[in-house]
Amino acid sequence: MPMKRWTLANAVLSLVVAAAACASPPDSGGSREAEQEAAVDTSRRVLAEEEPGGIVVDFKDGTSKAEFDAWESEWGVDLEFNSVEGEHTGVTIARDVGDVDAVLARIRQNPAVESAEPLRVYSVPPGEEAVSGLEDSLEETSKDGYTPNDPDYPKQWNLRMIHMPKAWQQSRGKGVVVAVLDTGIAYEDYDDFKQVPDLKGVKFKKGYDFVNDDEHANDDHGHGTHVAGTIAQATNNGQGVAGVAFEATLMPVKVLNHFGSGTSADIAEAIRFAADHGANVINMSLGGGGYSKVMADAVEYARKKGVTVVAAAGNAGRPRVEFPAAYPGAVAVAAVGPSGTRAPYSSYGKELDIAAPGGDKRQGDAGGILQNTIDPRDVSRSVYAAYQGTSMATPHVAAVAALLYAEGASGPDEVEKALFAGAKRMGEQAWTEEYGHGLLDAQASLEALGGGASRWPSMWWALALLALVLLTIRGRERPGYLNVLVRPSFLVPLVLATVGVFFARSWFGGASGVAGDVVDAAYLPIPDWQRIIFGRGKLANPLFYSSLIPLLLSFLAIKFKGIRPAIGGLSLGFAGFLTYAAWSKAPALAWMPFNFLALPWLVVNTLICLIIARAMLRKESAV
Repeated sequence: MPMKRWTLANAVLSLVVAAAACASPPDSGGSREAEQEAAVDTSRRVLAEEEPGGIVVDFKDGTSKAEFDAWESEWGVDLEFNSVEGEHTGVTIARDVGDVDAVLARIRQNPAVESAEPLRVYSVPPGEEAVSGLEDSLEETSKDGYTPNDPDYPKQWNLRMIHMPKAWQQSRGKGVVVAVLDTGIAYEDYDDFKQVPDLKGVKFKKGYDFVNDDEHANDDHGHGTHVAGTIAQATNNGQGVAGVAFEATLMPVKVLNHFGSGTSADIAEAIRFAADHGANVINMSLGGGGYSKVMADAVEYARKKGVTVVAAAGNAGRPRVEFPAAYPGAVAVAAVGPSGTRAPYSSYGKELDIAAPGGDKRQGDAGGILQNTIDPRDVSRSVYAAYQGTSMATPHVAAVAALLYAEGASGPDEVEKALFAGAKRMGEQAWTEEYGHGLLDAQASLEALGGGASRWPSMWWALALLALVLLTIRGRERPGYLNVLVRPSFLVPLVLATVGVFFARSWFGGASGVAGDVVDAAYLPIPDWQRIIFGRGKLANPLFYSSLIPLLLSFLAIKFKGIRPAIGGLSLGFAGFLTYAAWSKAPALAWMPFNFLALPWLVVNTLICLIIARAMLRKESAV
């Protein structure tokens, strides 16, 4: 089994983090707390970019160790698989490299190399220290819905903010696997490690420790256990606190060491590991480090495997979402406090997707997120502690994603659509840089999913608009209604433009590469094919959310009259899709100077689509 080699630079960097984290105890006064946060932030800036002398090389699948060993003398580097998963993932690392840029330039010329880059370091976001000994709750427990008997549940304002009591009546995440990529989880009694009491009875799936290269992903920091508790803390057990998806299964995957830092190589392999070993959702409450192609590819890999990846936006309080949350395939999460407004530490920006409770301890210790975790000074000791941060907001979203999968959501696209449709709009805007699509609402997201019915709203809009179009055509020019409805040339484009072939993923869900892209495209309605062409951005492309495609095709119908029924169906499909998008106040559109322009854009283009459909479906135009 390969062992990680730690250089003097690694040790020094980790000690900087440890010194900053230990600068004052959790219950210290305000001035010392401010000093601690400043120290952590300084250390994080030191760690934020690259490990000195470290590189990571991702080889194409099937590249053997014997092959890259033969190239090492030419490259002037000694590469080793990053972990036991290396033979499968192709991820290798080297440390103590002299001229990193020169070595990478040589390596990148080899056609067997998918990517080669400096080894980056990511960490627990700063300012997430614990506060223990909470006495008061911020509000009384509502009796409306399912109320667990956990004695400290009244202190969990965060669960009531996202309407968990009513959401629990519908789903609790049963059968869904959530991988927690973090400092590990206190999930077992092993050597000095002890399972925290409020995780007893929770289901666990075998994970992996990528820091120490073994199968015991135990927590020696406390952050990962706290995050896991928000997802699936044992609930209604008469002890401690509750979790969001308490019937889900947790997969502990350790990627951060006891100082709270880890490498891009470990995180990338862990993402692939989780996707390959049955995870439905991946939670990454970590950040920094800048862009890594190895990690970006891993996120894309997981998404193509049907896994929802959720990550923290960052705690820098600036208008820039950190990686890995900023990767197109990840759901980026900002944090709000008990007041429901963005916490001052929470990062935000154009890549943001959604906001969730992360805590704001300016409003007192009760303003934090309370969960059972370990005392980092004694891994065998259990404590109840309140943390604040986007790390705490992220597991709320990951857990609600688990509830959606348990209710039948078929993949990341459908999960995200329900999450965003159910989110509470902030300032009555469809999307903002501070809150994304809005504040997480578990109950509304489950309602937006609505079982299988959620796939069909735009279809019903299209059929209603079809009736309107046909009734507005003068009597002698009306086509036979039945003749229109049963023609495949009309119906197929209508379905493709409104709901897509949503069942395609269940048939071809394992497809990858170009085939996977084709399946993804067929799975989505035609206006959402922009996600395949332009990437899964956070804003919809207005060229696709418009009448442009039907309009361009209608010019062909001037000469080729036989295609008019198809263009009529397509136009009505677009009209139905755009009408539903406008009615649901989603999505926000890219390139719009003001968010409020999205609604008139959708309405105007719906009207243009109806005019095109009317022209295409008149009797004199039929064949």
